[in-house]
Amino acid sequence: MRGGSLWQLGQSITRRLALADKKTIARRHFASDAENLKKTALHDFHVANGGKMVPFAGWSMPIQYKDSIMESTLNCRQNGSLFDVSHMCGLSLKGKDCVPFLEKLVIADVAGLAPGTGTLTVFTNENGGSIDDSVITKVKDDHIYLVVNAGCRDKDLAHIEAHMKSFTAKGGDVSWHIHDERSLLALQGPLAAPVLQHLTKDDLSKLYFGEFRILDINGVSCFLTRTGYTGEDGFEISVPSERAVDLAKAILEKSEGKVRLTGLGARDSLRLEAGLCLYGNDMEQHVTPVEAGLTWAIGKRRRAEGGFLGAEKILKQLDEGPPVRRVGFFAGGPPARSHSKVHDEQGNPIGEITSGGFSPCLKKNIAMGYVKSGLHKAGTKVKIEVRGKAYDGNITKMPFVPTKYYKPS
Repeated sequence: MRGGSLWQLGQSITRRLALADKKTIARRHFASDAENLKKTALHDFHVANGGKMVPFAGWSMPIQYKDSIMESTLNCRQNGSLFDVSHMCGLSLKGKDCVPFLEKLVIADVAGLAPGTGTLTVFTNENGGSIDDSVITKVKDDHIYLVVNAGCRDKDLAHIEAHMKSFTAKGGDVSWHIHDERSLLALQGPLAAPVLQHLTKDDLSKLYFGEFRILDINGVSCFLTRTGYTGEDGFEISVPSERAVDLAKAILEKSEGKVRLTGLGARDSLRLEAGLCLYGNDMEQHVTPVEAGLTWAIGKRRRAEGGFLGAEKILKQLDEGPPVRRVGFFAGGPPARSHSKVHDEQGNPIGEITSGGFSPCLKKNIAMGYVKSGLHKAGTKVKIEVRGKAYDGNITKMPFVPTKYYKPS
């Protein structure tokens, strides 16, 4: 997802919804004209269930419902959450050359994926920077399914299309379909699997983290990926838009009230606790995957062969080390926010916060950001500047809250 700190925005909206500062919203890159906002198939369902709707990446999206962002975050960890993430863009690449085509644009070893499996990857530019992060799945050798971030949709699609035209002009066999006819729901938390199992005949215990299936859920054919953006076990479900509300209602009903509709505010606090990047905050076009701590996403074969945009710089950083590294922080004082400066104990500038907030689960301030290499070790004491005053902090490993992905034992 892309945007400013949704957790911070949610707290502000909770306190002052009727007095929302339009200038602040504009600075956060949200659309300001409500009439021009796109609406998901569940928009009216959100409103009917008390969703507080805000502009986000050109869409009208729920920031929270009747419960607080803190309550929603804790309920996801304890029971479960249902998110509408239909603003994100799903697309399919098809053709016998779709894998070699995609490998020119991303760092993943796509060819090495078994059918029905996927991975997080990064679209890179010629300088090795990150255009966007995306979860990609090899459905079959001639079909790749991927989801890109809402705020990056236009630039991502333009980037893919430009390279596709060049690739096909040279005889490559690849085409695409953008799944605007489908909606995307994210079901996350410990009750995700038992609740969803009520709605499908397929055995979900045989579907592990990162795996993909096309199967019937609540009587309709869905794309199901065991993944998510919270650190919890869960699923992303691509469903025909005309059946999205029915599926949402069925999930909530089968959970007997334990799985709750959850908005973007808790989604942001959950992903921060899980140490996951927010594109536009923690990743940008000038940040390489190595600097962002996503070295693990660069396939072994890709490290040896390169062949993707910006490979020369990225492979050099793998060999020599990057100039900066993404790290986690615990901090005292007020919660650190994006662009808060980080200093060493002597007051020398060493980095910057990219995301921060109060952790509902840990009951303390957490943050992530970038510091100079060599000063990135866990336990390193730092000073974090918030509103002109320095507060004690220390660098720590991420995730802040242990992840619970469903993997073979």
